[in-house]
Parts: sequence; structure tokens; C-alpha cells
Amino acid sequence: MPSTTLTAAATANTVKLTGVSASSSTSAAAEDLDIYDEIEIEDMTYDSTLQIYHYPCPCGDRFEIAIADLRQGEDVAVCPSCSLMIRVIFEVEDLPAEEDQGSKEKEKV
Repeated sequence: MPSTTLTAAATANTVKLTGVSASSSTSAAAEDLDIYDEIEIEDMTYDSTLQIYHYPCPCGDRFEIAIADLRQGEDVAVCPSCSLMIRVIFEVEDLPAEEDQGSKEKEKV
């Protein structure tokens, strides 16, 4: 009987460990549950000075995502005032061209 109890305890630990690894590996799926909406990038406003796209948030602030993040494959814009997030639907090749830092410096002179 002690071995049965031990086996049950070992099984419970295995289930617990499996649950931990499963929840860790599905963090991307959990992130989907936190997404407020999916927005086409054409519906967002681009600020060329700040190099960000933004979109109004129901809280009164706005969702923001940097163009550099979009180019790296990030697609979740966050509102800095509340916990809401949106998924940005876009194609990397449709983003504005990267500005050359050298040409920016020449413009300032």
C-alpha cells in the first residue's frame, strides 16, 4: 500500500509539473485572450516624427507601437494607460521605408 500512495503522489507531481510546462509553453495562446481587438494598419495613424503607429483606446488614451517593432515582427500595440492590447494586421513590405540616419543628420545642418 505505501507504494500505491507513493505512486499517487508521484503522479500528482507529474501532473503538476506537466501543468507548469504546458502553461509556460502556451503563454502565446494566453496572450491572445488579452487582445482587445485586431486592427488593420491602414486604420491606424502614423507619426513620422515619433516613428510610431497609434490608434484610439476606449480608455481615452491610445494604443501605440513603434515602426521598428513592426519591422521586427511584433504585432501587438499596447495602451500605456490601461491593460488593453490590440493586434496590428500588416505586411512588413507595406511599412514606410526606413529613413537613413545619415540623411537625417544632413537635413539638420
